[in-house]
Amino acid sequence: MTKIYRNWMHGWERRLTLRDTNRQTLPFEWGLDWLEASNEDSSPEAPLEIIKEYSSRALLNSSEWFSPPEMEEENFNGDLLTFKTPTPGPVKENNLVKCRFYPAQKTKSAVIVVPQWNAGKDSHTGLCRLLARLGLNAVRMTQPYHEERNLPGAERADYMLSPNIGRTIHATRQSVLEVRQVFNWLQRQGFQEIGIIGTSLGSGVAYLAFVHEPGFAAGVFNHAASFYSDVVWHGMATRFVKAGLEENISAKDLKQCWSPLSPWHYVDRLKENYRPHLLITGAYDLTFLPRYYKLILAKYRKQEIPNRSVTLPCGHYTLEKFPFMYLDGWHISSFLKQQLD
Repeated sequence: MTKIYRNWMHGWERRLTLRDTNRQTLPFEWGLDWLEASNEDSSPEAPLEIIKEYSSRALLNSSEWFSPPEMEEENFNGDLLTFKTPTPGPVKENNLVKCRFYPAQKTKSAVIVVPQWNAGKDSHTGLCRLLARLGLNAVRMTQPYHEERNLPGAERADYMLSPNIGRTIHATRQSVLEVRQVFNWLQRQGFQEIGIIGTSLGSGVAYLAFVHEPGFAAGVFNHAASFYSDVVWHGMATRFVKAGLEENISAKDLKQCWSPLSPWHYVDRLKENYRPHLLITGAYDLTFLPRYYKLILAKYRKQEIPNRSVTLPCGHYTLEKFPFMYLDGWHISSFLKQQLD
């Protein structure tokens, strides 16, 4: 029966993954222009080594690398928070961060919500309303190159995750810095207990923000994994990204280049400053493969770091379907309500 269910679930996952017909493979680029990665002694003929060195420094000094400056050009009308991104680039639409605020009555608790890659404008709005009804103010982030922040006419958020090595690093760091700026903004508004929830790619962003911002009281990571590059290289949803990478860089080199983006390297920070957090995965996930979830759980056990984990009987895309979306929502909301009340 287990094998029949697994095959049925995998078939459903594949159909959902293949439903989008607008996926494209962008050309491979090193993207050095997106990074402060070169110096006078660097050889332009060695971009791989330049990025490896840059990423090694970023990983070693991650507290500084993920430390946000003060928020600039802040504007809040009670419903929409906008501000200037701390790492502006050539796409002007992406340089204005937009966050939707969902107020709860008479409470000083709040949750930052980080949606998945290619999330639409309605994604996670139901979760935000649920959190608000439970007494938790919610701030829904718009990730870099998503929705109004995308290139004019673009159908997908390909600039956030693509075969451009440097731009992917830049965009992910940008998202983490923006999340931490919103955390600081919430504190300035008087919110005392602040949590975070991230889904899929947003889960990775949320984890990086959580481990580097000791003020977060709780976190939920919906689709958890160990290495950023492993998800991209082996996941079904990112096969178009891999197609632009695999003839130009090895999986081993890619893992080094994208090492500062991987939750794996920061688990030990939670040993120093533990806060309650929940890791969620799908048992039949073909995008965030279960073996990478199990890998990070093994590191938790080895380092004797407490964690709460939930494995749902579905996959990545089926998590958005009945009844799994309600199970997921219940785990997320009940955990955050318990920790932040």
